[in-house]
Amino acid sequence: MDRLDRVAAWLKENNHSFAFIHSTPNVFYLSGFYTDPHERLLGMFVFPEKEPFLVCPGMEESQARDAGWKFEIIGYSDSDNPWELIQEAINKRGIKETSSVAIEKELLSYERAEQLMKLFPGLRFASVEDKLNQMRLIKDSKELEMMKEAAKLADFGVETGVKALYEGCTEMEVLAKIEYELKKKGVREMSFSTMVLFGEKAGQPHGNPGDRKLKRGDLVLFDLGVVLNGYTSDITRTFAYKEANNKQKEIYETVLKAQLASLEKCKEGTRLGDLDKTARDIISDGGYGDYFPHRIGHGIGIDVHEFPSMSQNNNGTLQKGMTFTIEPGIYVPEIGGVRIEDEIVITDSGYKTLTSYPKELQIIG
Repeated sequence: MDRLDRVAAWLKENNHSFAFIHSTPNVFYLSGFYTDPHERLLGMFVFPEKEPFLVCPGMEESQARDAGWKFEIIGYSDSDNPWELIQEAINKRGIKETSSVAIEKELLSYERAEQLMKLFPGLRFASVEDKLNQMRLIKDSKELEMMKEAAKLADFGVETGVKALYEGCTEMEVLAKIEYELKKKGVREMSFSTMVLFGEKAGQPHGNPGDRKLKRGDLVLFDLGVVLNGYTSDITRTFAYKEANNKQKEIYETVLKAQLASLEKCKEGTRLGDLDKTARDIISDGGYGDYFPHRIGHGIGIDVHEFPSMSQNNNGTLQKGMTFTIEPGIYVPEIGGVRIEDEIVITDSGYKTLTSYPKELQIIG
């Protein structure tokens, strides 16, 4: 059963008249068509027993066909009202009234919800997110191959960043070098805003690169990833420039110990929250519990942050084919921070890391 058939079967089982799915990642997952329509409407309408249709800007209709969409496409111009065209397509399928429509509740704007309610006054909304999250949770072999290639490019990005370091360079200069070399390899888009942070700025978990110049004794944190064929990657590595003091070494070894211990727990059936607890206990025992402010990781795939959240409160269990990150960190003001992050896939024998850049402490320069 393909992905659309699984959604249609779920709609029938739960007595929903249809699903309206409009987010770029979910449309891509179900159709193979990846586009950012900006403010314009992109949407997929899936029915329990009728043929689905896709609505998108007319100038992108050929791209949807090229991506493999075999069903009706409603391509509209900027002067059209796409909701009138949508109503015609729904009427053509013999749907005159409905009481329940499945939508992406967390993502649908109120304006578009109103447009749906105009089509069917009095309808109720149900959430399709849980179903799509569960479907996207387990990656198939094709998805994993794309993620492996994206991870290799993330490794290359870190390698490029290390080679670009010299005393007096700025964070933005190194960032520009990383992204330039990745674009030469065909990468059009990064997974998120690349982080290159020096010294005390590495102590900001989500710091902003700027004109901070590299100095002897600085910690250097790289956090980056790419989008390749619709799938993302994510890696973090931390280095010391020219020298590392005892405190920096202690922080680094504590984070590495926490990450390795959490990785050892990565196998089918493990409670997700135990991955966080394992790393958090080690960091707390090392005296740095107050300096580990975020969860151990997040799901990754089409979105760089997707289901599930790898927090200590998550009672779900690991399943074969799940992909996620393991990324403990310690961030101490004035000293800096260390984060070590890898992408993981659960396998028959335990786990495999998709990112592979070495993670023992390296003193560069």
